[in-house]
Amino acid sequence: MAALVLVRHGQASLRSDDYDRLSDIGLAQSAALGHWLRATSRTGGRSGGQTAGLLARGRMRRHRETADACLALWFPDGPAPTVEEDAGFDEFDHLDVLGAHRADFREPGGISAFLAAADDANRAFQRQFSAAVERWTSGRHDGDYRESWPGFQARCVAAMRRVIERTPPSASAWVFTSGGPIAAICQHALELSDAKAMGLNAVILNTGVTTLRHDRDRVALSGFNGVAHLDALGDANLFTHR
Repeated sequence: MAALVLVRHGQASLRSDDYDRLSDIGLAQSAALGHWLRATSRTGGRSGGQTAGLLARGRMRRHRETADACLALWFPDGPAPTVEEDAGFDEFDHLDVLGAHRADFREPGGISAFLAAADDANRAFQRQFSAAVERWTSGRHDGDYRESWPGFQARCVAAMRRVIERTPPSASAWVFTSGGPIAAICQHALELSDAKAMGLNAVILNTGVTTLRHDRDRVALSGFNGVAHLDALGDANLFTHR
């Protein structure tokens, strides 16, 4: 069976004016993945790492920077292979989801001000984010969002199908994306409830690797949230969720 490998992006810059760029930790996580892929070669061929019949990513800066940092070490001996861009793997609009939950989060600098005033910024933000996502996925407020939860689910599954159709038989496709699309695709494969899908989303680590096996018609989860590349470094600071 062929494999579809989904990689969550490295840590983004939550407290920066540009959340979408990787933090220094995010760049280190992405490089660690590339080094591990190179070191765990099965073929000894040009890639020098795990085989990849197709490479794709979402359109976001954090997807691109994660892919670039990873591929620079996965393919160090020549130009990196082509990475297809597919908007279907973009994360949901977290600012829209948060803004529908709290009006002050729609204001310029609103989230930054909230984080600055919190005793534990990460924990406080996670509480607000979880409540906002629960509202979004409830189905009771779909008209409040630019993209509804059902629309997001359908978009992610359609992107998965496009990659599966383009992947050579018995080959692996690697996709650099975000936690939301990974959770939605796992939900589809496992027939999970919305609540359980969001439970998966909450635990996906930055640069966590999720693998699905497929024969084009059937899709099954083979591995979830793997971080062997981070385990190998033994640095607790590299294990981040946000």
